[in-house]
Amino acid sequence: MGGSLALALKQQQLCRRVVGLVRRESAVQEAETLNVVDEATTDPAHALGQADIVVFATPVRVLLRQLSEYKPFYKPGAIITDMGSTKQEIMTVMNSLFPEVYPIGSHPMCGKEISGLSAADATLYQNAPWILTPLDRTPFAVIQLIHQLAVEIGAKPRQIAADQHDKLVATISHMPYTLSATLVLAAQSIAEQDSAVWDVAASGFRDMSRIAASDVSMMLDILLTNRTAVLETLAEMDKQLAVFTQAIDEMDEDKLRDLMTKAAEQRQSLYI
Repeated sequence: MGGSLALALKQQQLCRRVVGLVRRESAVQEAETLNVVDEATTDPAHALGQADIVVFATPVRVLLRQLSEYKPFYKPGAIITDMGSTKQEIMTVMNSLFPEVYPIGSHPMCGKEISGLSAADATLYQNAPWILTPLDRTPFAVIQLIHQLAVEIGAKPRQIAADQHDKLVATISHMPYTLSATLVLAAQSIAEQDSAVWDVAASGFRDMSRIAASDVSMMLDILLTNRTAVLETLAEMDKQLAVFTQAIDEMDEDKLRDLMTKAAEQRQSLYI
């Protein structure tokens, strides 16, 4: 995510200079060789000391730690934002930052199952929703600037509250991951009795299981930092699955057809 943002900013010349803060020395050369950034470093003081905009693009629990850990390095007047997939805990920490910086939460609703600098894609954010979650203390000019940044790289920004964000993404992002992962685990369990299940798996299983291959550390942080909302959406999923199961069990063709039709029509209205 961070690499794709840096690449998009560079290619469209939207910043004077893009500096990447990386964890390993080996990533410094990789980032510069791939031309993802103008400069890469492992030194937070060097990377952050002159930065007008700081964008955190790490797993959520790492991000929460870094927001506070890097406080001494922020330039007065800097905008502090992020790309974290959950927002309430992040916004709490952002609100604790000293008043000389301007925090605003953000979350681009896109991504890949593969991670790393080599997966950076400048077109990743094209037509993707980009959620902004400002604090009461966030100046309007800062909201406008991050809004414009998202627009310039092709995203579609929208401002909502952090708690609403977490409820919505639990439904359309975090629950799908959980269902995809449990689908693979269920198939794996069945395969212990009959391994031929993998031989006959085709496009339906491939498409439904795709996001189960997402980065485990990233998704672990997401599920644990959005625990309440995720549990609520999974409870609703259990209710819907129980209705579906009952209709099949009772051979209730009318009920089953009605459920399937409603689902098909909703899906078609969104993506066709």
